Amino acid sequence: MLNYKKIVIKVGTKVLTSKDRALDRERVKDIVDQISTIQAKGIKTILVTSGAIGAGMGLLKLKRRPAKLSALQATASIGQNHLMRLYSEYFKSKGHLTGQMLLTQEDFNDRTRFLNIKNTITALLEHDAIPIINENDTVATDEIRCGDNDRLSGLVSDLCHADALIILTDVDGLLDESGRLISSVDEITARISKLGGRSRCDMGTGGMATKIEAAKYVTNAGIECVIANGRKKESILKILEGEAVGTIFKSRKVKFIAKKRWIAFSSRPKGMIKIDEGAKDALLRNKSLLASGIVAVDGNFIAGDVISIDVISIIDKDGVEFARGLANYSFKEVSRIMGHSSSAFKNILGYKGPDEVIHKDNLVIL
Repeated sequence: MLNYKKIVIKVGTKVLTSKDRALDRERVKDIVDQISTIQAKGIKTILVTSGAIGAGMGLLKLKRRPAKLSALQATASIGQNHLMRLYSEYFKSKGHLTGQMLLTQEDFNDRTRFLNIKNTITALLEHDAIPIINENDTVATDEIRCGDNDRLSGLVSDLCHADALIILTDVDGLLDESGRLISSVDEITARISKLGGRSRCDMGTGGMATKIEAAKYVTNAGIECVIANGRKKESILKILEGEAVGTIFKSRKVKFIAKKRWIAFSSRPKGMIKIDEGAKDALLRNKSLLASGIVAVDGNFIAGDVISIDVISIIDKDGVEFARGLANYSFKEVSRIMGHSSSAFKNILGYKGPDEVIHKDNLVIL
């Protein structure tokens, strides 16, 4: 793994905080020391760090995570400032500058903003600075929930074309049904996903389930992922030296192209289209989605938004998402043209747009 040129390291809150919930300065310093060693070996590193809410709870001497949104955001604001000051001080002592980036899901939903994030990270790395990324908990609303930084680390790994994602937590890796460590995963099956459970903690870190989801995302992008115990000495360096540390998730050889990965995983659907079985068969044969196969539409999307595509069974009417794509028409327009052929668009809409509601080049089968 020392042949890697670029990696993303995600550090969980429980790795960075002590039992009294205060930020563990020695643990932060240890993470910085390891990353500085990696940088000296020519491996560019992006750090995705949790810990802002945990650090704020420690400074405010709170015993429980605030339930009120404004209190939670204030706690994150206080903690983020403290967390970044420590990172900046320790990295500066090692000769490295740092660049803070606070992101939310909306930054990934918009394709232009998505690419701007990539360009900023690239520029920071060119200056030999360490990009330090966290979710913007001070302004986020529904984004403040368990596991967001696991997902965020996967998104960042993909957009910056990392070779590997290392997720550091307070357990040794993925455990099987008997509690034994699984050292390697070739494919994330239903069994592997089930082993993650649905755990969450009051400090704001995600459980194993969100880490497996992040691993599934990056391995589909051709990126290897390791989940390991970040509280153990030199865990990052040992992983890169090839030692048997944690659980490694092997990358897939066949992967989506970058734009289709963004459609499928990085953005969140703004609406939903339900189609009949005939339209589903056409999509599975690499055809575009036409209005004639649409039976229902929901949401508030505009042209250019990512939307979810469900199949409505003629028999039981159960909708199952199986694809996503970029809409050529808005929700209101699709509501009017669904079930019609493209030859009727001009009479219905007053103008003739694309024949396809979603072009096959902008459509991903999940």
